[in-house]
Amino acid sequence: MPIELLLTIAAVSVIQSIFGVGVLLFGTPILLLLGYEFVDALGVLLPISMAINILQVIRHYDDLDVAFYKNILIYSAPLVVVCLALVTAVKVNVTPIIGVLLILVALKNFSTFIASKVQSIVKYERLYLMVMGVVHGMSNLGGSMLTIIIYSKHYPKDKTRVTAAASYATVAFCQLLTLLWLGSEFTVSYFDKISLIQVGTVMFLLTEEMLYNNIDNEKYSKLFAVFLFISGILLIMKSL
Repeated sequence: MPIELLLTIAAVSVIQSIFGVGVLLFGTPILLLLGYEFVDALGVLLPISMAINILQVIRHYDDLDVAFYKNILIYSAPLVVVCLALVTAVKVNVTPIIGVLLILVALKNFSTFIASKVQSIVKYERLYLMVMGVVHGMSNLGGSMLTIIIYSKHYPKDKTRVTAAASYATVAFCQLLTLLWLGSEFTVSYFDKISLIQVGTVMFLLTEEMLYNNIDNEKYSKLFAVFLFISGILLIMKSL
């Protein structure tokens, strides 16, 4: 197994263990830069993302925002499937737009003007989730949009993470089923994928005990804002 692949999975697994997203959001562009094809990147990252998310849901399922999750199932998941199936035919670069949105959301606590603009963007939740489904199916970057709308709801940290995790695991499952239905071929071996899932699981357990449990709601909110800001900067840089 290439060492750079192992290190990438370990790093992005820590991020997802804290925030509920990260494996796909950061792992996809990194693996593409390392020379992996888009489908291969998905074949590696989707099972790892799902494994971590499932563990997070098991830990805090009582805190899940069920109404929001149902909207993910209805408005995002079907479009993820359709757009992933069409991704080879249609390519739209939405990364700079999402990058700017992430930065604005991260800064909204420092400006009432920015806060009002962000709120106006996520106000139409159903339409927003449909756009998110299209973006995620075509670029695998829907996790950034998911963090925007969840962060805008001002949940406590457990509710923030479990709602993001359940939503993200669902769209990841839809993506994986779509790839299998399309008969996609992967170059990364089955053994390596299982090993990487184990790495992701171990990183989650370590992060849970050493980091997440020691972060209170106020610190978590600030960390989440930093996470969004850095994500936005990286997405804009990637698009240049």
